Amino acid sequence: MKNIVVTGPTATGKTRLAVKIAEAYSGEIISVDSRQVYRTLDIGTGKDLDEYFLNGNQIPYHLIDIVDPSDTYHLMAFRNDALVCLENIQKRGKIPVLAGGSPLYIDSIISNYSMKGAPPDDSFRRSLDGYDIKQLLELLKKKNQEQYEQLKNGFNRNRIIRYLEKQHTELTAIDLPEVPDSMEWLILGVYFHRSTVHKRIEKRLDLRLKNGMVEEVKKLHETGLSWDKLEFFGLEYKYLALYLQGKLSFQEMRDQLLAKIRQFAKRQDIWFRKMEREGKKIYWIPEGDFDSASNLIDDFLNNTKLPEPQIKISEIKY
Repeated sequence: MKNIVVTGPTATGKTRLAVKIAEAYSGEIISVDSRQVYRTLDIGTGKDLDEYFLNGNQIPYHLIDIVDPSDTYHLMAFRNDALVCLENIQKRGKIPVLAGGSPLYIDSIISNYSMKGAPPDDSFRRSLDGYDIKQLLELLKKKNQEQYEQLKNGFNRNRIIRYLEKQHTELTAIDLPEVPDSMEWLILGVYFHRSTVHKRIEKRLDLRLKNGMVEEVKKLHETGLSWDKLEFFGLEYKYLALYLQGKLSFQEMRDQLLAKIRQFAKRQDIWFRKMEREGKKIYWIPEGDFDSASNLIDDFLNNTKLPEPQIKISEIKY
């Protein structure tokens, strides 16, 4: 069973390439993004749904806008949902195209992660809504002195709640469906030099700020999401929440957020390097060139032996 993955660092145009591939090869897209699953988190997550229209065609997509932002979505839920999507797409005779920049989510499928533990307990989390950080730390101190000592300085509210939740929930093995051995993967990465990625990140951030991202976060808070929850979503939502609370000036917010997004891109790069070193072949496509990707896809679908990747980012030193 043939599957195509389109990945790469943030702000490199992964969705655009994935949509072209899906249209050309009768595919459907499975989003591999840990935040685009949430409804109403649109501008900050780069949920450009207009990109899924190409040449007058609506390209089918999955795992976007499937949970409310007040709920919690996690790796185990993604793995389950993605496997269901893969099976259904293949039953329809279509080709799954996994597209996104969450390397952990991608690796959980292609490496067939086996996971232990319980998913987040939303009811337990809601029971702690009225507690401030000091009260949460007191609860943790009673339950686990060692963890309290580790967390009493420098950790945010959501991290403390997650540790309390682990104490509350007995960890048990979760029976996850296995990824069938018959699954075959062609992993395509969109490649730009790191300096170019940094410029693209800055240009995209300024465009999003201009096009209503501040207003989006303000509206999310006004319609019920706490500042803590917004900060939990990280990056754009965290720093815009700090700005809207008056904790950062606009320029401070913009500059700190830019630095954090660039750091995020570096962490993605580290993950991709790790995957290569573990034996995963990632075919890096310069600037997301469709013709270059198409040549590889044709060989992959026709069971022609693929060449060795011409670019290996694990061998690139910056």
